[in-house]
Amino acid sequence: MVLLAGCTSYIPRKNLLLPLTGNAADDKIKLVTIPLPVIASSPNEGITSGALTAFLAHNRKDEVTTLVAPQVTYNDNFGVTASLYGAFYPTPERSIETNLSQSAKVNHDYEFRVRDTSLLSNKLELNGFIFKLSDGSSRFFGFNANSSQQMETNYANDELGYTISAGYQIGPHYQITVGDRFRDVNIRPGAFERLPYIKDKFSLATVPGIDGFTTHAMRISLLYSTLDNRETPTYGGYARFTFEPTLMALGGAADYRHYEVETKGFIPLDNARYISVFRLMYNQTLGADVPFLEQSILGGESSLRGFGRNRFIDNSFLLCNLEERILLFRWEVFGVTADWEVAPFIDLGAVMESLDKAKSSDFELNPGVGFRAIVRPNIIGRVDVGVGKDGPAVFVGLGYPF
Repeated sequence: MVLLAGCTSYIPRKNLLLPLTGNAADDKIKLVTIPLPVIASSPNEGITSGALTAFLAHNRKDEVTTLVAPQVTYNDNFGVTASLYGAFYPTPERSIETNLSQSAKVNHDYEFRVRDTSLLSNKLELNGFIFKLSDGSSRFFGFNANSSQQMETNYANDELGYTISAGYQIGPHYQITVGDRFRDVNIRPGAFERLPYIKDKFSLATVPGIDGFTTHAMRISLLYSTLDNRETPTYGGYARFTFEPTLMALGGAADYRHYEVETKGFIPLDNARYISVFRLMYNQTLGADVPFLEQSILGGESSLRGFGRNRFIDNSFLLCNLEERILLFRWEVFGVTADWEVAPFIDLGAVMESLDKAKSSDFELNPGVGFRAIVRPNIIGRVDVGVGKDGPAVFVGLGYPF
């Protein structure tokens, strides 16, 4: 009955079975229960449908400090999938996210993510991410911007890895970050029997990493930020430069280097009812025998939203995203105040051998529109619909795309 009914309840703390955070002194916890249908479609996965129920526990300031969302969905290619997502915010300086997902066929996803900025008078930021996943919807079309849809192949990338980093704040706007990334990838048959298996159409000689690979990379980044909020910014600027070498001496499959530059800007108008947002990003990968999933990649919910994930692969990419986030209304549902946005966007990007060899004919232009629900300061649900030369693409997820 609780799973099917949307309501707001005040439950004695001792009777609530959720792992609570940020409510230590409250005898009764405000718990909002919201049942939602799940309907999603993307170029790689196809149509997914089902239902979820979100449980949101609030603290005495009426802020969401615990979110737990069990979900059951069905997809023709993966069968029934059971998932459990959790987000916990013990303090404004600390957050924990978990995701447990298992499908009847091929797919699974187990993730744990933690962030802490409470140390050294809030100058030290620690991040950790551990994952084990298998995605049977993965695609490979070949390399470069002219890879043809007729060359589409399917596979499952079975991965295990982690990312850890420590960032130190220098002054009010700068941060230097060092980190370590490990990734062990196996390539297995995917879930789409109508498509050729990647190993039946390509070979190790033409596609490095097709038989699996290991990556172990160090990372150093320099960041500049004047954003007013990390998760839901309304104004400010952001810039990042990252250098990441992968070394065979540390267990990597080859010696290669990533260079990446990203800038973002948020310009509010009419008391932030309208927020103009832009992102410009360049990535370059240098080295020999770089595994195909470690090269510069475009396509998916956070880059070119008119294509499926990993649609274009080459040594470099250049990407520009423009988006106008428009607040339609503020609505309270079951005691939760949410901002509802519409966001028309344009994505423009291309992969290339190097920036000096970029051609205007290689760039893909993806117009589209996004719909978002934001529970400030830290929860965003979104649906983005983009249109590319392969047709429309629909992405459903959490968090802003950039």
